[in-house]
Amino acid sequence: MVKQNCQRYRVDFPNGFVWGCATAAYQIEGAWNQDGKGESVWDRFCHVPGHIRNSDTGDVACDHYHRYREDVRIMKELGIRSYRFSISWPRIFPTGNGSLNHNGLDFYRRLVDELLANGITPFPTLYHWDLPQALQDKGGWAERDTAQYFADYAAAIVEHLGDRVKRWCIFNEPEVFVSAGYLLGTHAPGIRDASIAMRASHIVNLAQGLAARAMRATGQVQEIGTAFSMNGVCPASEGEEDRLAAERFFRFSNLWFLETVQNGRYPEAHVDGTDLAHLAVQPGDMEIAKSPLDFIGINLYSRSVIANNPQDKNLGCRIVHVEDAERTDYGWEVYPQAIYDVIMRIWRDYQRPIYITENGCSYDDRPDKSGVVNDERRISFVRRYLNQVARAIKDGADVRGYYHWALMDNFEWAEGYHQRFGLVHVDHSTQRRIIKQSGYWYRDLIAANRLAK
Repeated sequence: MVKQNCQRYRVDFPNGFVWGCATAAYQIEGAWNQDGKGESVWDRFCHVPGHIRNSDTGDVACDHYHRYREDVRIMKELGIRSYRFSISWPRIFPTGNGSLNHNGLDFYRRLVDELLANGITPFPTLYHWDLPQALQDKGGWAERDTAQYFADYAAAIVEHLGDRVKRWCIFNEPEVFVSAGYLLGTHAPGIRDASIAMRASHIVNLAQGLAARAMRATGQVQEIGTAFSMNGVCPASEGEEDRLAAERFFRFSNLWFLETVQNGRYPEAHVDGTDLAHLAVQPGDMEIAKSPLDFIGINLYSRSVIANNPQDKNLGCRIVHVEDAERTDYGWEVYPQAIYDVIMRIWRDYQRPIYITENGCSYDDRPDKSGVVNDERRISFVRRYLNQVARAIKDGADVRGYYHWALMDNFEWAEGYHQRFGLVHVDHSTQRRIIKQSGYWYRDLIAANRLAK
């Protein structure tokens, strides 16, 4: 087993390092059917009994749609320099294409203006999993037309907000919304079909390339990237078979949507090529998918330990459970070196600026009798991961910013409101916000631009 390097590197972060926080539209906005917004796949999925823990929904969530000014004031109090949020596609195009809903667009105009007025740089993500249900009814991400509809939506948003917004994310975690939504069925739209999932992954890659071109064609963007879900990956032993299995797992989990957009090819991840036939690649597709990004976003929380598994005919691997490991309340292993290892691998292989677009942890710390949320475990988690980010910078990686997930406790997909990742505690019955001790710690970190001793 690879041993974890827990050494702390107490160095100043670079001048201009971007300190931010992140959220997503469905997880915080609420107002699910107001002002002309169309139904999303998550609206449909959450309203089916049994899909979400405690039958929770995002119908109200954190009511950010109505309380965004309060939330921006909290960000300003915390010294947040940049806010990564997502735009709801069905709030802009209720059926995925056709007529633009100006009421929905106006909400994001107001949000961007409020952020800028408070000295906070807006950093929008165009897609964080809330596909218009009308497009899912036609096949969703497994239907080729969806790629062009997405590119049209991306261009329209940039045309309307590009005078004030210069850095954009195309997707958030394409590997997750494809695998959880079309293979495992645990997320919207709840499909369990390996061949559909493979085809959807290819169409998402086409959409990424088409959207990047359409956004650049507006002449209004400076930086385009995607926030990729990534895991640290360690072999279960030093044996060659485990090491090769870990490499296959890394390529499929971390590079399936990155290698395509950067280099116009799929990484060699499968033990044979049989599953690749389900991609349904057509002539010219890989040229469409290739549109190199200006930066790479890394969303990273934990790691996977991988052993060879001849019974798995796809990747030929299995995940090994690590006994007695430190874990968050979500059950994810706390392994800070994972973020260093992945940064250095991505920097070495792609030589693109990197933003940590998500990192954080779920701990169920609640207000005490005096109303204080003492979440020391979150502070410890973030401090240790940031030590490893600083180490990567020291070793030459061009890491330009860090976005904590999340600004506030929100709707955590299939877990509903059970998991809490926020720097800000939210009582979802009253919508009262309380800044946690981790939020104040993060405020002081931002002001100092270094980890306090």
